[in-house]
Amino acid sequence: MTARRPQFVTPGKAAARGGKDASLREIAVLHDEGASPGLFWLSGFKSDMTGTKAEALSAWAVQSGVACTRFDYSGHGASSGAFEDACVSDWLEEAIAVFDRYCTAPTVIVGSSMGGWMALLLALQRRETKNIKGMVLIAPATDFTEELMWKQRFTPEIRAVIEREGRFEAPSAYSGDPYVITRKLIEDGRKHLILDRLLHFGFPIKILQGIRDEDVPWQHAERLLRALPDDDVTMTLVPDGDHRLSRPQDIDMLLNAVSDLMKG
Repeated sequence: MTARRPQFVTPGKAAARGGKDASLREIAVLHDEGASPGLFWLSGFKSDMTGTKAEALSAWAVQSGVACTRFDYSGHGASSGAFEDACVSDWLEEAIAVFDRYCTAPTVIVGSSMGGWMALLLALQRRETKNIKGMVLIAPATDFTEELMWKQRFTPEIRAVIEREGRFEAPSAYSGDPYVITRKLIEDGRKHLILDRLLHFGFPIKILQGIRDEDVPWQHAERLLRALPDDDVTMTLVPDGDHRLSRPQDIDMLLNAVSDLMKG
């Protein structure tokens, strides 16, 4: 099977002005035309748009005849840029640029891990569009740079290294290469923290969370649930589910959740 060629979007003010800047990001997008409501996929930290869940969602969308859009953040997958040069503000800007370009009709947003945080931030930025029909959040890593990394996982010694050297190489459970966590990523993440306040979106939200998730504990997802007292939110806890939730039964659960929101 031949790999599909992505389209590219260039976000940012310089791109809007038509500027020629070597630092401009070329964001790779895979978009399938189809009926609305469509789907918008947001990947996790150090993940890309060709992962198991993203591919399954795209295949389901094609089979169902609905639009589906997915993309790679800068420093990820087929997009340009170095991972350690980017931060939450960059990835949010890219998500908004792709959403604005391709998701003008009613859309269900599906975000995995960091993509769940991106989905919430995007929805807060695009309240006026009224075209977000609902969200499915898989192990949403809301505020993860601060709440899960800086406060919980990083020892005082690791925090000191980041403050002093501007970077720390964190081991990865999913690949042989370490994650480079920069001071820029941590400091920028603090501009986007949302769990310290009550949120309201006005559309249904489904949270899918594994109890055995060691990266985003189920108690963290529960914090998000408590921050949404006035929205229609359901959280499904998977007793034997890990962070990825990419087993066949997990994919079925995801597609059922998406289907429910598409029909609602």
